[in-house]
Amino acid sequence: MSLVFAAPDPAAIPVHVIEQDALEDWLKDQPEHIQGWVAANGFAAGLGSSCLIPSEEGGIAMVLAGYGTAKARSRGRFHLASIAAGLPEGTYQLSDLAEDRLEEEALGWLLSGYAFDRYRAQKPAVAKLVAPDDIQALRAEAIAAGEALTRDLINTPASDMGPADLEAACADLASNFGAEMSVIRGEALLEQNFPMIHTVGRAADQAPRLIDMHWGNEGPTLTLVGKGVCFDTGGLNLKPGSSMGLMKKDMGGAATVLGLAHMIMALELPVQLRVLIPAVENSVSANAYRPGDILTARNGLTVEINNTDAEGRLVLADALALGAEDEPDLMISMATLTGAARVAVGPDLAPYYSDDSAFSGALEEAATRVADPVWRLPFHAPYEAMIEPGIADLDNAPKGGFAGSITAALFLRRFAGDAPYAHFDIYGWNPTPAPARPKGGVGMGARALLEALPKMLDL
Repeated sequence: MSLVFAAPDPAAIPVHVIEQDALEDWLKDQPEHIQGWVAANGFAAGLGSSCLIPSEEGGIAMVLAGYGTAKARSRGRFHLASIAAGLPEGTYQLSDLAEDRLEEEALGWLLSGYAFDRYRAQKPAVAKLVAPDDIQALRAEAIAAGEALTRDLINTPASDMGPADLEAACADLASNFGAEMSVIRGEALLEQNFPMIHTVGRAADQAPRLIDMHWGNEGPTLTLVGKGVCFDTGGLNLKPGSSMGLMKKDMGGAATVLGLAHMIMALELPVQLRVLIPAVENSVSANAYRPGDILTARNGLTVEINNTDAEGRLVLADALALGAEDEPDLMISMATLTGAARVAVGPDLAPYYSDDSAFSGALEEAATRVADPVWRLPFHAPYEAMIEPGIADLDNAPKGGFAGSITAALFLRRFAGDAPYAHFDIYGWNPTPAPARPKGGVGMGARALLEALPKMLDL
C-alpha cells in the first residue's frame, strides 16, 4: 500500500469534475459523439457518479466525475474518492475543480488507496492521481501516511496489538524520524511514581508501560498524550459481550496521537514534540483492581474507584501529570474515553474540550478547511462537584449517568497542571463505509490539529 501521488505524466487521463447544474454548458462545447455517449449512459453529474469516455484506440479518453450540488456535497466529504475507487488502473489528472476543493479531494483520492490487508487480501483503489499543481503534494502524502498508521494500529486486534506491540510501533516511528524514546514497564512504574498506570494494567499478561517519545530541539513545546488501552474487558466491572466486541479500538487515542506525530515529524514542523502513551490492557485476574479501591495518582490526588471500566482516565491522569511537570506550551490528550460522547455527537464528529477561545477558533477554522469536523464541549465548572465523592479527592465514575463526557474531561483537567490543555474524546471507528473512509479504524481531529498548530503555537 503506497499512498503517494503518481509522477507527472503528459498521458494522464483527465478527470473533468462537473457540478450538476454545469453539465449542460459543459456538453455544449463537446463534440457530438461525446454528447451522445454521455446521454446514452444517462450521466447527469450527480454526486459520486462517473462516465468514462472512450478514446478512438479503445482506451479511456477522459472521465467525467459528477460533483452534484452544493447541498449534496455538504452532507459528506472526499466525494471524488468514491469515483477513484471504481476507476481502472491508470494515471489520472483532475480538471475543472475549484482551487479551494483541490486539497480535500486530492487527499481523499490518496486515502482511497488504503486497505487493511494484514489478515486477508483486499482491493484498494488502483487509480493513481497526479498531484494537482496548486496543492502541497508532500504534505498531503505525509497526512495520508499518518492516517494510514492510525488506521492500521486501530484495526489490528489485541492478539497482535498488546502493550508490547504498541511499544514496538512507537519504536518504529521514533526510529524512522530520529526521535528518542524511553519506556517504563511493570514494577518500575511503581518505583517511578506512575501508580495508576500500573494498577490498571497489572492484571494482564503483558506488563503495563509508559512510552515517552521526544523529537525536535527548537521551537515551542507540544505534548501529545494518547490513551493506549489495547483491550478493555471492563475489569471486574466486566463489559457485556456486545460492548466488548470493538474494544481493540480502545487504544484509538494513542493511534491518533501517533498518526499526528508522524505528520508533524514528516513535515518537520519547528516544535519540540513529546508523545506520552500509557499502554495497558484492562484485564480480569486475581490481582485486578477493585471497585471501592482508592488510588493515589502521580500528582498526589486520591481517586475512588467506583467502576473499573472507567480505566482510561486513570492511565491518562498519570501521563498528564508527567507532561504537566515540564510546563509545555500546549498539551493535548486524545482518547476513546466515553460512550456519552458518542451519544452526544455520533461517530463522525471529534468532540473536544478547551477553555481557550483562541485555540478553539483556530481549530474550528482549520477543521472546516481540511474537512476534519470537530465539536466543542464545555469544561462546565458547576459539574466539578460530581467528580468529588467525599471519601477521596476524585471519583473515577460518578453515579447518575449525567454529563459523562464532561465529567471525564473535568477529571483529566485536574492532572494537567497549569499547562494550556485540550482534550479530545474521540470514537476512532467508522461504522459505515464512506468515500476514503472504509469501515474500521479512523483518525479524528488529527488533520484539524495539524492545520491549526501554526496558529496555535505561533510557528
